[in-house]
Amino acid sequence: MPTQQAADGIPRAVLAVLHPTVDPAFAFPGGRDQPAAAAAMQGASLLNLEKRGRGWVVVDGGFQSRRLGGGTLCRAGGPAGGGSVRGLLGLAGGCVTPWGTLLLAEGDPGPWLARLGNLDPRFANAAGFGWVVELDPFDPQSVPVKRTALGRFAHGDVAATLSRDGRAVVYMTDRRVGGFLFRFVSAGPATGEDVLDAGALSVARLDGDRFTWLPLPAGVPDPVAAAAQAGGSPLDTPSGLGLDPTGPRLLLACHGSPARPAGHVIKLTAAGGDDGAATAGAVLLFAAGDPRSAEARYGRAGLPPGSAWPENPDTVTVDARGRAWIGTDRGGRVGPQAEGLFACDLDGPGRGVPLPIYGAPRAASVGGAALTPDGEVLFSAVRHPGAEPGGNFDRPATRWPGSRPACRPARP
Repeated sequence: MPTQQAADGIPRAVLAVLHPTVDPAFAFPGGRDQPAAAAAMQGASLLNLEKRGRGWVVVDGGFQSRRLGGGTLCRAGGPAGGGSVRGLLGLAGGCVTPWGTLLLAEGDPGPWLARLGNLDPRFANAAGFGWVVELDPFDPQSVPVKRTALGRFAHGDVAATLSRDGRAVVYMTDRRVGGFLFRFVSAGPATGEDVLDAGALSVARLDGDRFTWLPLPAGVPDPVAAAAQAGGSPLDTPSGLGLDPTGPRLLLACHGSPARPAGHVIKLTAAGGDDGAATAGAVLLFAAGDPRSAEARYGRAGLPPGSAWPENPDTVTVDARGRAWIGTDRGGRVGPQAEGLFACDLDGPGRGVPLPIYGAPRAASVGGAALTPDGEVLFSAVRHPGAEPGGNFDRPATRWPGSRPACRPARP
């Protein structure tokens, strides 16, 4: 999130890094869970950055730097709002909105509530968690707001844009096998601080090469059950979302399912170029997996000989040139090739051909990517390096990014 240019002319930004999980085996000596510490470790970090030379560095003591976690005071807004909630749990995805705020999506709070329920009574009420949270990233005193009009479920990611008539549009994934793709369209234009407190929620139904948005009842307490009843299409673990800044296109990364274990990426194009339209075109960008398999499908050019291929696409970002950056996540399973960050053109001869850009350390996966406005620098999260099955705090599978035995792996 670029900040306004100061008098000294130095480019600055705020970088949001999410911490969805804390594995006791790798977080604590002996693997004995420390729930209170884990609740503080999870959440999100907002970091002040500034450009020095051609690189970017974290500014120690930056004004907008802050931690969001299990003790963060939040406000509940919208139809189920009116009170306060303390704590953010299992943040799984996020985005910057066109109206200048940050949206953070809570995933499945169940595992966290099971760990914390006996620790603190506020975690005994599951209704306070599982929402999309909005905050001002440039005001460290701002109180995050849980936007209840967007529905409560186990989110995978969130993406925000504007309809042609200026209303706020928020896409959300229901990250589970057979999960749904949801869309929220605000009742009024995206002005004012509570624009997401009133609007219409709908679910996507896939018919051949078209998605149709099916409206859900206002204020429905269980959007997932309502989506199934309305006829929404179950998807192969819908996970990452990425909006194309060059056009009205949305990329959806589906992590995979028993029927299609390697996953795939779908490109949606809003009808008439309007994200508020009732339909959107749907095209398979690529089906992931070993190109020698019957399930894998790549662009006309195909993968170059000997190239690594993506498996289980989990995150996706689209840059200002219309190129997708896709991170994969096999959950720490070590295979013949590393997890990777892949770049894929959305148009032209390279359309649907994901090319490997970066290979993650052993047992690590690649999280979300964020690019600077000039397109020169890309930040990407390396998830759980060394967290190989059978490893632990004292015996991780890698010491990355250090090499000395006393080094602990870095875990954003």
